[in-house]
Amino acid sequence: MKITSLGGGHGLYQTLVGARLCEPESITAIVTVADDGGSSGRIRRELGIIPPGDLRMALAALAADDAHGTMWAETLQHRFGGNGALAGHAVGNLLIAGLTSVLGSEQAALDAVADLTRSHGRVLPMCNEPLEIEADVSGLDDDPRIIRPVRGQVAVATTPGTVRRVRLIPDRPEASPAAVEAILDADLVTIGPGSWFSSVIPHLLVPGIVDALNQTSALKAVLLNLSAEPGETQGFSSERHLHMLSQHAPSLTIDRILVDVHTIPTASERAYLDRAACTLGASVELVDVRLEDAEGRMTNRHDPAKLCATLRQIHRVARTPGADD
Repeated sequence: MKITSLGGGHGLYQTLVGARLCEPESITAIVTVADDGGSSGRIRRELGIIPPGDLRMALAALAADDAHGTMWAETLQHRFGGNGALAGHAVGNLLIAGLTSVLGSEQAALDAVADLTRSHGRVLPMCNEPLEIEADVSGLDDDPRIIRPVRGQVAVATTPGTVRRVRLIPDRPEASPAAVEAILDADLVTIGPGSWFSSVIPHLLVPGIVDALNQTSALKAVLLNLSAEPGETQGFSSERHLHMLSQHAPSLTIDRILVDVHTIPTASERAYLDRAACTLGASVELVDVRLEDAEGRMTNRHDPAKLCATLRQIHRVARTPGADD
């Protein structure tokens, strides 16, 4: 199968590692481009290019399994220490920025790094321009009814208030044509997990991405987070995560919602989640995808091997009539 995965940050990294284990015909990562913090933010402000951090992480996740690929993956992720001008910069961010200047485009730079790492797949920005995120946030004043705008991915991700809605600046940006093509050509499309308002929902604010998701014949699966995140989604239930998707992209249709079985302890919560999934045209699959540590304790990360098994299963069932009988 051909797998296309939408997201950003550590959530997309884990998904891509799981997708690799499926040994598909192709893997394409479509990555959000609104980061404004750390090394990526500094490069973005100084050079005016797409922030490279989430793109770098996707390239590291897809690097070849041999010693050559491992060396390059570690090099891409390595950060300079000290207190000088390079402090905090990731080598991969600087490499992508330098290649962009030499080759004339961010996509050419990403493809060149993929060649270096003997990548299992291709990494694409969702848009070919850097974007900003702005959120409507409540709870920043004594009166909880007051809504204030908060701008910037880092500010949105760390706000002590409750995020009600997010938007992109500029509004309704044009999708990368290559990203649209990868969605339309896929057999399986994954969305999430990741920072809901800064890594997942931004994809759904790009009209061309939503149109491609609704037009593709691929099986479309949303991977829910294992827990709410401090700041962005503190106190959010699984049901509310889905409501946020339909609120930001009312026309969006999805096929499967993949939820770790350990996160839905009661039948009533499952019923609420089923109803929320119906608004997206989806069915809920309770699966075991949580990573265990060496002592057998559950962690807050997705297990790539379990994720691979789940993706294979839902794809097999969807493509084989009667396979789930």
